Amino acid sequence: MSWNSRPPRQREPDPFDGLLLVDKPSDWTSNDVVVKIRNHFRFAKVGHGGTLDPLATGLLVLLVGKATKLSDRIMGGDKVYEGTIRLGVATSTQDADGEILEQKDASAITRAQVEAAMQRYLGDIEQIPPMVSALRVDGKRLHELAREGIEIERAPRPVTIHRFDVVGWAEPGVLSIDVECSAGTYIRTLADDLGRLLGGGAHLRNLRRTNVGEFTLGEAASPDECELLPVAAAVRALTSV
Repeated sequence: MSWNSRPPRQREPDPFDGLLLVDKPSDWTSNDVVVKIRNHFRFAKVGHGGTLDPLATGLLVLLVGKATKLSDRIMGGDKVYEGTIRLGVATSTQDADGEILEQKDASAITRAQVEAAMQRYLGDIEQIPPMVSALRVDGKRLHELAREGIEIERAPRPVTIHRFDVVGWAEPGVLSIDVECSAGTYIRTLADDLGRLLGGGAHLRNLRRTNVGEFTLGEAASPDECELLPVAAAVRALTSV
């Protein structure tokens, strides 16, 4: 075999390249999880494949080392959530952490009315991002401006809702939901919009993410117990060549 015909040398994977599937606890920001993982395991470079609100729990995909180059692919995948919506109460943050802005009796709203209203949000829609979000405007995140009491105009963003279902009534006026949607969808805004359409306001009471693309919550573990998967796991749905 001549020198020119030798196969190229393959780079050995770095033992600290890969991804982690974390079950994020409530009251932690996504960045809190990144910092804890980086410090605990002494990883030099850690990023996430899509944030979760502090109130939310569930699947958070972390990328380590060279796997961070695949963040756009992970972040662009569809998401699945389960949660509860409180009808009749609108809040400043569209979730249970905000101040109550409006409160109405929602006891007369039926499941049939809710399901009919949900149909209006299926398919391609536009959402106005909430002020309490991680979007940047002129270098500052919206939630940072919101904490300063500043509210700015936000342009609607296109998203796709594949599934928006009632799966039960947790208690009067509180419905359990299941949502499958595109990347960039705000479930709190979906809850708020649903309440407005029903004429009584609403907010998201809790939320749990169960799927990010092909990754599932059943594969995840707590920040202290999660295991580093190889980089190849990030593209496991693609055909090998």
